Amino acid sequence: MRAILFVIGLLLSLGGHANQGYEVSGKVVDANTGTALAGVQVSNVATKALVRTDDKGNYRIQVLDGKNTLIFSYIGYLEQRIAVNHRTTIDVALAQQNTTLDEVVVTGSERRAKRQTASVMNVNAALSGQVSGLYIRGTGYVPNQNQESYQKIKENKFINPRKEPLSTLAADVDAASYSNVRRFIKSGTLPEKDAVRVEEMINYFQYQVAGPKNGEPVNIVTELTKAPWNTTHQLMRVTLKAKDIPTANLKASNLVFLIDVSGSMMGPGRLPLVKASLKMLVDQLRAVDHVAIVTYAGSAGVKLESTPGDEKMKIKSAIEELEAGGSTAGAAGIKKAYEIAKQQFIKGGNNRIILASDGDFNVGESSDESMEELIAKESKSGVFLTVLGYGMGNLKDSKMEILADKGHGNYAYIDNISEARKAMVTEFGGTLFTVAKDVKIQVEFNPSYVQAYRLVGYENRLLEAEDFNDDQKMGGDMGVGHVVTALYEIVPVGVESGMVGTVDPLKYQQQADPVAERRNAELATVKFRYKEPEGEKSKLQQKVIGTTVTELNRVSEDLQFATAVAELGLLLRDSDFKQKASFDQLIARAKASKGKDEEGYRAEFIRMAENARDLSRSKE
Repeated sequence: MRAILFVIGLLLSLGGHANQGYEVSGKVVDANTGTALAGVQVSNVATKALVRTDDKGNYRIQVLDGKNTLIFSYIGYLEQRIAVNHRTTIDVALAQQNTTLDEVVVTGSERRAKRQTASVMNVNAALSGQVSGLYIRGTGYVPNQNQESYQKIKENKFINPRKEPLSTLAADVDAASYSNVRRFIKSGTLPEKDAVRVEEMINYFQYQVAGPKNGEPVNIVTELTKAPWNTTHQLMRVTLKAKDIPTANLKASNLVFLIDVSGSMMGPGRLPLVKASLKMLVDQLRAVDHVAIVTYAGSAGVKLESTPGDEKMKIKSAIEELEAGGSTAGAAGIKKAYEIAKQQFIKGGNNRIILASDGDFNVGESSDESMEELIAKESKSGVFLTVLGYGMGNLKDSKMEILADKGHGNYAYIDNISEARKAMVTEFGGTLFTVAKDVKIQVEFNPSYVQAYRLVGYENRLLEAEDFNDDQKMGGDMGVGHVVTALYEIVPVGVESGMVGTVDPLKYQQQADPVAERRNAELATVKFRYKEPEGEKSKLQQKVIGTTVTELNRVSEDLQFATAVAELGLLLRDSDFKQKASFDQLIARAKASKGKDEEGYRAEFIRMAENARDLSRSKE
């Protein structure tokens, strides 16, 4: 009898345990940025149980059995219903959604706001799903990017060297266009034509180039091969490599974080990503470095006075406390940041403002021209400016680029946490420490060998020929270890090309003797000028390029890969000069020249190119 009672009790115990079910856990992130989402509501359809994700996006919830369904919902995101299917771990990526708020009612208050139009990401960031008594009703619509602004690009044409033998440009290492293009493609759309700046796509990648010798800050490397999109043409590579400096030997830094906390910075791809990015940067700082924090919305204010870099918890706490809301007085913030940077100026050090914003300035001076004048004036103080762009749908790319150019700095677009790590950790020295400023390149082509030439990209970096020797004219800036690459497409003499127009022979011009000119076997001469970071007088270096052409499969892996990136840029722009450019051709070449790729950036490019190819075909 006792045995029977024991068995019955055991069965009841097991049954009770089965009814308790088990625990499912996981993490919820933004599908576009990978940023953890705090406050996401996770509910069990069967039990009506409800939990929310913590500040790291993690959750735990009980289920009765493996057949339960979980609902993941968050203001500003598309709801997801996921069957458990006997799993114990379920990670979720939620996609963003904009909406019109038809009615907002807060219980316990007499104030009501009706028919207010806004991005739900703004509400989402402000509430984080944790305000009780809030009721929101509305209908969704497809997000658009009509509020983004890009500078119009008029592509460089082929030029006859007998008319214009000199090509002059400001060397620049901005790479914002690449990560912005990646953001478009990841979202399932091809980028706007003017969002594609081919030179920035090329310069996104690090290339294995020998550094300078004899104490010089910059070295020059050149190669000559056939153009892959037209093998009767040639492609000339001009690459500058800045010197490397160990982190321990870098100059002491006086940094001012200038952070946009206006309403347009609400949402996980904006201020939360800014916070994560700057915290990474704080981890790289030393005791000799100092950081101040200036914020701006409707007005500018000082969040943190200049603080030693080893007081990391104090700096990070100030960053974490930031909240978004209000209009955008960008000019006031910039003036305040320069004021503090000049007060804490370190002679012989690295004095720099790091601006994090979407560029949507709407209070005070806000036009591109007025901001350009303001930054140009302030940059004479010896304080450099690094610009970090964030957000989608409202990105003012043209304004951000102008600020960086006039501020003797660089511009990067941060679309996810991996890009933040690249800018703030992997390329820390190059992002923040200038080793050569006002860098200019000038190429003189020999018309005996060159029928026509075309600079690929750099349309908004062109200079007049006489600007090269004028130290008052600004060039680009290069940071520690940075590499700048320019590609020239060349139509050789004797090659018939539809890319080159013709005119009748000139009546009053003296005709050159091509036989005499060919004796030197020089295709071109490359010159570049630069200034020391604190200098005002430029230095000159030059290199002669011969006429020997190396087959594309025999040049460096770096050049092979760079041509693949350039070819993708031509296709994405639907360039008038794409000629026989091909997605399949460039993808195959990128795969063959991927090299070690320790950080995985080249592999990511290949995937992006494949996605762009598929998107392009779907539009045909």
